[in-house]
Amino acid sequence: MTTAPTAPATTPSSSAVQGVGPLLRAWRERRRVSQLDLALRAESSARHISFVENGRSRPSEEMVLRLAEHLEVPVRERNALLLAAGYAPRYPETPLEDPSLEALREGVERLIRGYEPYPALVVDGLYSVVAANRGIAMLLDGVDEELLAPPLNAMRLTLHPKGLAPRIRNLREWRGHLLHQMERQIALQRSPELRALYEEVSAYPLAEGVGGPSRTSEPAGAVPHFALPLLIEHEGHTLSFVSSISTFNTPLDVTVAELAIETFLPADPATGKFLRGAIT
Repeated sequence: MTTAPTAPATTPSSSAVQGVGPLLRAWRERRRVSQLDLALRAESSARHISFVENGRSRPSEEMVLRLAEHLEVPVRERNALLLAAGYAPRYPETPLEDPSLEALREGVERLIRGYEPYPALVVDGLYSVVAANRGIAMLLDGVDEELLAPPLNAMRLTLHPKGLAPRIRNLREWRGHLLHQMERQIALQRSPELRALYEEVSAYPLAEGVGGPSRTSEPAGAVPHFALPLLIEHEGHTLSFVSSISTFNTPLDVTVAELAIETFLPADPATGKFLRGAIT
């Protein structure tokens, strides 16, 4: 498994200047939870929540973590809340190549290999590819070498005019799906790097010959879809996939929290048959 940088942690200075109160209020409003509802969930009082949010009361470290849990704040941002409240970060950010994560690396690689012949890959919080199986490698055949230079980025590989984009038959729909996914992630992470990546890939052209217009026509005999498919041309065939993303339950490390395993399931019998014959 190769490694790639993850989104940087919020600096102590930026968090401390803003204070924990406004940050907690922003998360509560983002989750559309009232002060009373949050107080009931956290076994506190609406008065205390109000005092915390307006800076009249400094929450304990335990209270910060409890509120963050009930507001489903990402692990990286929980560290930012702790820093803003004057406490040390609770969650480490262990490099993926660290010996302590060896079991994780081996387990993830075994998982995506076991998914073959169907494509599967693992990305970090910036969509850098940290592991991929032979199904993914097959689909990348013909992608410009510049895009294949480490570290590989899943968004660039998919949406760049020299990447997979010219072969994606429903590019406009799939592009919209991916950009919306990034927008949701940006709303949860104050990451300049992620924002820069979004601005880059969203600016890739869709003109004829450089990324291709939307091409939604499907081959004869296509089965009805139960989710938005990825329709991609490969060696004269139109392969159809639906994707699923998995993350780790209750992660206690920033790096692990931001890993995502994406698997691509054949959306029709013809795709499954082709993959089983192509990858043995």
